[in-house]
Amino acid sequence: MDSRYEKLAANVVSHSTNLQAGEKVLIHAFDVPHEMTLALVRAARDRGATPFVQLQHARLDREWVLSGPDEQFETALSWEMERMKTMDAYVALRGSDNVFETSDIPQEDVQRAMRILKPVLDWRVKKTKWCVLRWPTPSMAQQARMSTEAFETFYFDACCMDYGRMSEGMTALQARMQQANAVHITGPGTDLRFSLEGINAVACGGTHNVPDGEVFSCPVRDSVEGEVTFTADTLYQGTAFSNVRLAFAKGKVVEATADAHADKLNEILDSDDGSRYVGEFAIAFNPLITEPMLDILFDEKIAGSFHFTPGQAYEEADNGNRSQVHWDMVCIQRPEYGGGEISFDGEVIRRDGLFLTDDLQKLNPDYLLKEST
Repeated sequence: MDSRYEKLAANVVSHSTNLQAGEKVLIHAFDVPHEMTLALVRAARDRGATPFVQLQHARLDREWVLSGPDEQFETALSWEMERMKTMDAYVALRGSDNVFETSDIPQEDVQRAMRILKPVLDWRVKKTKWCVLRWPTPSMAQQARMSTEAFETFYFDACCMDYGRMSEGMTALQARMQQANAVHITGPGTDLRFSLEGINAVACGGTHNVPDGEVFSCPVRDSVEGEVTFTADTLYQGTAFSNVRLAFAKGKVVEATADAHADKLNEILDSDDGSRYVGEFAIAFNPLITEPMLDILFDEKIAGSFHFTPGQAYEEADNGNRSQVHWDMVCIQRPEYGGGEISFDGEVIRRDGLFLTDDLQKLNPDYLLKEST
């Protein structure tokens, strides 16, 4: 047993999900080594919790979704929901030997499966203590343009960092977002305005996603105006998109372009009535994650970035938008990506990826990494 597996498992059952004696936890393992699943089972039992395990594989998933009848998904919904309602916590550890495994599934099949099974996701998010992680596979190392060994080291460093050190700065940013009305974001290809008035903000420091490091809120649904160009490539439903640009009017995406696959981009944004409206706005600051790698759990935490999300809003920071889509698109604003500014009510809080105000200084890399190096 690799000692890093045990350390990560201990963090997940303690800091992330805070498992208690007598609680039931579903451990959902996608293409990960059995040793890591064993580490999670043992860590859960050490806290007096009862673990349940579901093993899943991407190639089998592809075949199951491909041209599957509605009855198949409806039956799965029935027993998946019954099981999820008995759980107190949910841990998903997701590996991938091929991130494009689902790229050739017809869009209508994907949308149908997601629509029918969505109530299980909603219950899990709203009713359980949950945490979702990736697993460092050679495929992910290729995405990150790193050797397998170097990527594994990066992964465990980012996932096992001292998330408590983010607490003070996150609390300050959360308060600013809760108090903010007018937000203005500028940068190359970006001039975006919207309101956060009356919308909650949530600080994320390793409790639901690992790795972590963001504070999220949500625009007032009809308030988004202007345009945004995303400087990080994005992977959604098995297709990679580059240089995505969205133009908004009265909250709705009225124009969407990309360097390639623009038709599929617009097809996804036409999935339902809510998929062209925004369900999340977040500012990220994980100092150990600096470059995009086509994996949103990492990319959305990139230091000096923000993400804007067409689709479903979270209940904790809700503008009322509902959709089967939730697509985090990332814009990095550090100087090497062209820079940019974020202003709240006329005050610039971050420029070129670094926080400027005294209360937010502890979210900058020089502070967060001080005791980690």
